[in-house]
Amino acid sequence: MLTDGRITGITPHQYIEARRLDQLKLRLKGGEAMTRALYAVGYGSSSRLYERAPAQLGMTPATYHRGGQGVRIGYTIVDCPLGHLLIAASERGICAISLGDNDTELEAALAKEYPVAEIYRDDASLSHWAGALLSHLSGRLPQLDLPLDMQATAFQWRVWEELRAIPYGSTRSYGEIARALGQPRAARAVARACATNPVAIVVPCHRVVREDGGLGGYRWGLERKRYLLAQERAASGPTTDSAVQI
Repeated sequence: MLTDGRITGITPHQYIEARRLDQLKLRLKGGEAMTRALYAVGYGSSSRLYERAPAQLGMTPATYHRGGQGVRIGYTIVDCPLGHLLIAASERGICAISLGDNDTELEAALAKEYPVAEIYRDDASLSHWAGALLSHLSGRLPQLDLPLDMQATAFQWRVWEELRAIPYGSTRSYGEIARALGQPRAARAVARACATNPVAIVVPCHRVVREDGGLGGYRWGLERKRYLLAQERAASGPTTDSAVQI
């Protein structure tokens, strides 16, 4: 039984709420009705659910249930050294940054993630953020501070925030991230959080490697991970990190 927030880095109440939201998301994804799902996971009323959900779901539960219905998402795609780079954003912030070999696959992945949202091309409005990302990839803008609007559990948020704290040009192992979170046995859970990161580069999951220095996995391909690490190390100069096998 959880009695001390130091075990997980969050309070028992926060842990319970995070697990409850996880269960809710699974039920909604499976097509269960909203009312039935919220009572099944332990919410006493819909008002209690809506008080807690926006910060962790990235949108209200009903909107999430409908695949983003009523949400307008603009996107742009630019060429970069890693291939094609898609940036998508709601009115609250960036909800997707992905890498691919062509526009078609990137657009299809965005549509699959938000099947009922109003998705439209918006090169002009997103040009500033695209420019910032391209500058970052070239080494001219080491620090990125862009607004984000992502769906996440409490654990995912904590992992992603820990990743954003890794200095440019440095790396950490999955185990080091787990220990920093106060959960030394959670290395595999950290790896899963990295694999589900929806915003490449801004949440730098490419900076997380295996304990032995090997690259580990990367959602957008190991060659891209290898390039990013090499580029950052070259732009930042020598670091005190252990050598990474790139």
